[in-house]
Amino acid sequence: MTVGVISHHQCLTHDMGDHHPEAPARMAAIQDQLIRSGLDYVIQQFDAKAIDKELLYLAHDKNYIESIFANAPSEGTYNVDDDTVMNPNTLNAALLSAGAAKDAVDLVMAKEISSAFCATRPPGHHAEYNKGMGFCFFNNVAIAAAYAKEKYKLKRVAIVDFDVHHGNGTENIIKDKEGYLFCSTYQYPFYPFEVQESSQPPIINTPLAATAKSGDFRHAIIDHWLPALNKFKPQIIFISAGFDAHVEDDMSQVCLVDEDYRWVTEQLKDVADKYAQGRIVSVLEGGYALNALGRSAVAHINGLIGY
Repeated sequence: MTVGVISHHQCLTHDMGDHHPEAPARMAAIQDQLIRSGLDYVIQQFDAKAIDKELLYLAHDKNYIESIFANAPSEGTYNVDDDTVMNPNTLNAALLSAGAAKDAVDLVMAKEISSAFCATRPPGHHAEYNKGMGFCFFNNVAIAAAYAKEKYKLKRVAIVDFDVHHGNGTENIIKDKEGYLFCSTYQYPFYPFEVQESSQPPIINTPLAATAKSGDFRHAIIDHWLPALNKFKPQIIFISAGFDAHVEDDMSQVCLVDEDYRWVTEQLKDVADKYAQGRIVSVLEGGYALNALGRSAVAHINGLIGY
């Protein structure tokens, strides 16, 4: 089976301002590198469909969702927080971004593709149960994980997050629910700051120093993630794939390189092949140095393919 990449051109229309790092050019950078690498001939590409509003309630408070819909502007902007701004196209883009993750679950579970990467925006892993923040409106990966549990009756769902920022929203949503394992590496201290280190399932929080390099990151995965994942035996793995820990990305001080993203993906693919029939759904989070983002996404997809 092939790897699927799910996207939609309307995700480009969400725009938070000329100088905002979470910009439409991020998607173009990934698509350009897919073409340059030749992977566009190897992968199967899909257009995302907007998610049904009711499915957002799987991970979010109904009142919060209603407020997002009610405040979505027909002109001008609406600020969810200082960094998280809606324009007239944002709600549609956010519904497509969450819909891509849901579609990926259906495609992987139906064995139409072996695994999927959702190259969409806005990202989602900072969105908590009842609030958006940090460029995020809906928690795409948490919604898709809850959907997988409900629709396909999966008992053990793992979510891993290698964005340079902690996936606080994902942890907030799943921490008290049965059948989840959440593993996160991130720079600390760093946004969103209020993070507790944890080595006890279901939450494996592994902070990295600002001086962290490839070896530090890989040791964190080997020492903390892999033992927990092998003990948990997930039936599907979700990845919050943020590429902002790259050495070329000014968003952070952690110094990863392209090959680190391929390596961590290969480790996760080994676990998925062992316990989950290879099922992986990966969702784009951060990554703001456009050239590095595109290359890192290609390395990640190559890791999913397995060559």
